[in-house]
Amino acid sequence: MNSVRILLADDHTVVRQGLRKILEESPDWEVVAEAGDGREAVRQAEELKPDVAIIDIAMPLLNGIEATRQIVKRSPSTRVLVLTMHSDEAYVNQILQAGATGYLLKDSADVDLIQAVTAVSKGESFFSPGVARLMLDDYVRQLADKGVSDRYETLSEREREIFQLIAEGKANKEIAALLSISPSTVETHRARIMEKLDLHSAAEIVLYAVRRGVIR
Repeated sequence: MNSVRILLADDHTVVRQGLRKILEESPDWEVVAEAGDGREAVRQAEELKPDVAIIDIAMPLLNGIEATRQIVKRSPSTRVLVLTMHSDEAYVNQILQAGATGYLLKDSADVDLIQAVTAVSKGESFFSPGVARLMLDDYVRQLADKGVSDRYETLSEREREIFQLIAEGKANKEIAALLSISPSTVETHRARIMEKLDLHSAAEIVLYAVRRGVIR
């Protein structure tokens, strides 16, 4: 695995110790700092520029959502993985809008933490399976209640390919290289996809992809 520098932010020392133990079992992964509140997490992220910041939502002085927003602004190279007990879609939406790349439930951290950090460190999205499943079920139920068809079905095969790569956090140049097309062609497809699905930001793309079951 590539070297990954990690910041841990949780107001419970025992939780941080447990996470550190799991993380440091991976070769070349290093927990470079710990924080017990949101303000300290932002300060450490700005100073140390870690590759990944694992942030609890419920923290004193500054909650995880606001801490995420500030970390993304002050240390753009740092990817934020939110750790929480809440599987509510409203939290997921707020966190994505704040700029987080991943959403990990505490009750599955012992199983999914390594996979989550690996994905987030590469710029890819990660959602605990329970969250992804809940959002997909809600999405299907909403479609049934409204009696409408799924707009995703209007996308072409190439648009679906590009949609998934965008949702996984790939930049236009990366997508262009993977599909052997030009970045301008990718941008054209991106604009068409967002118009067809009535989406207006990268966060909405990721949220839609999770709801639709395209990514987890």
